[in-house]
Amino acid sequence: MIKTLPPGCQKLLEAKCRSGLTFEAIAKKVGRDEVWVAALFYGQAQPSKDDINTLAALLNLSAETLVEDFVFSGLPTRGGLIETNTRDPVLYRFFEIFQNYGVPLKAILQEKFGDGIMSAVNFKMHVDKVPTPKGDRVKITLDGAFLPYKPW
Repeated sequence: MIKTLPPGCQKLLEAKCRSGLTFEAIAKKVGRDEVWVAALFYGQAQPSKDDINTLAALLNLSAETLVEDFVFSGLPTRGGLIETNTRDPVLYRFFEIFQNYGVPLKAILQEKFGDGIMSAVNFKMHVDKVPTPKGDRVKITLDGAFLPYKPW
């Protein structure tokens, strides 16, 4: 699924593994949402220098090296982790969400639940319209049973 991760992402994932910290624990220390943190670790977000300094201290990495890996290497390459061929704008946006956040979400699900999947059969979904002063927002809730993979 993931062809190649940038060097900074590889360093972050290796350091995370060594530390034993979850994305949720790292997010609390960094002051960001855990999905954003996971997206950063998989090359789908751009950290600030403050984020880099906090991550470097937390994960025992060189801040200078991470700055080079993230800040000076250009913008993140968002999307492209999963291929799509749809042309419908609404459907494409759903694919875009999963291009950017699918792999990070999968990693978070595995951390929280173990090796398995969210059921699309034992499943509920709800769509809400959320009025805000800047314009309406879409809120989609996905609620599926967790199905662990079982060894045979």
